[in-house]
Amino acid sequence: MVKEIKNLKQFSKSAEKFEGAHLLCPGCAHGMIVREVLNAVDGPVVLGNSTGCLEVSTAVYPFTSWDVPWIHIGFENGSTAVAGAEAMYKALAKKGKYTGQRPKFVAFGGDGATYDIGFQWISGCFERGHDMTYICLDNEVYANTGGQRSGSTPLGASTSTTPAGSTSYGKKEKKKDILFVMAAHGSPYVAQVAPNKWKDMNKKIKQAIETEGPTFINAMSACTTEWKFESNHTVEMSDLAVDSLVFPLFEIVNGTDLNITYRPKNIIPVRDYLGAQGRFKHLFKPGNEHVIEQFQKDVDARWERLQRLEEAKI
Repeated sequence: MVKEIKNLKQFSKSAEKFEGAHLLCPGCAHGMIVREVLNAVDGPVVLGNSTGCLEVSTAVYPFTSWDVPWIHIGFENGSTAVAGAEAMYKALAKKGKYTGQRPKFVAFGGDGATYDIGFQWISGCFERGHDMTYICLDNEVYANTGGQRSGSTPLGASTSTTPAGSTSYGKKEKKKDILFVMAAHGSPYVAQVAPNKWKDMNKKIKQAIETEGPTFINAMSACTTEWKFESNHTVEMSDLAVDSLVFPLFEIVNGTDLNITYRPKNIIPVRDYLGAQGRFKHLFKPGNEHVIEQFQKDVDARWERLQRLEEAKI
């Protein structure tokens, strides 16, 4: 049974495990999500971190924002770094050389390190059944290395490698459905979260971390730099994402029990979400209307599918 989440007063009194003196962009949602994760962990924790915005902005030698054990090796293998620590703990505990409280093992990676470059490493960790939680900070682009498209970048987005212009409307492919991919690995718990719905996010993160076995969280992390919106609109952008159903909030337990955890009272059109971001501004020019229409159809179809699966419990 997952413990009751902390309220705001309790959070304000919690010891900081992630210091604010970092170099993340103003308005970056990464910091909001990471603080939520560390506040959700009771007891010791060991973190792995793939190369990406979070890693390069929080560990600029000789400084660090981390007040917990933290490992960085490469772009592709934050998952195996923390899986190795988990395996070492098991070996030491079996030999009686570790008698303290069992640590929680958590890995962070961006969408580039998760959907693309590091996917085979994550898949291997889940296939082997490591007792760990992997958290994808999903800003839908390689924001740390020049704004290239990733497997998470949505249809029609203009990026440095899929630029919109006279012969292109941006990315031609749809976003990869990573949550169902990870559920198909037999994970006991996978979920999507967004920082604007902090109670839902905290509850899911806590459940993922306290569930035995490999668990997965896909966290929407609005990127003011590459999505091209004002840095003080991060929460509003997150509201648009979940209320348009572009980023629905749901969980899958034991691969069969799908639960939609947030149903907008007033579902807004996808065009309202797209229109708030500079990366989609070209879609509102004559000749690109079909892309917005297709985007809306895809979102509607996915929402209908989620509702059917929830009712049928997959």
